[in-house]
Amino acid sequence: MNKNEMRDVELIIGKILRIGVVVSAIVIVLGMILYLVNGGSGYADGQWPKRFGLMFQGIVQGKSYAVIMLGIFLLILTPVLRVVVSIYAFMVEKDRLYVYITTAVLVILIFAMVFGYNA
Repeated sequence: MNKNEMRDVELIIGKILRIGVVVSAIVIVLGMILYLVNGGSGYADGQWPKRFGLMFQGIVQGKSYAVIMLGIFLLILTPVLRVVVSIYAFMVEKDRLYVYITTAVLVILIFAMVFGYNA
């Protein structure tokens, strides 16, 4: 990968991070507005969706807490996408060591999200 291609990949990574943060902030603010409009989270006290399916069902039903959770999920997903793009960049560079290291980081992130969510 030449210098221009590497710069392009860095720009793409920067755009992913910026877009991810902006989109997640917008979704969270929409959830907060829904909270104010609806007068609550849309769930009984101490209850919230604990699975993605329930979260998406709550979004369809207009439950503010589910929308806020989606925004937080998008914020968490943003650096994960950065790692995926980095793996691609290292593959194009044919830098096998960094492909392995970055893939290991991705596996750890996914493992932490799946098992941390179920804890």
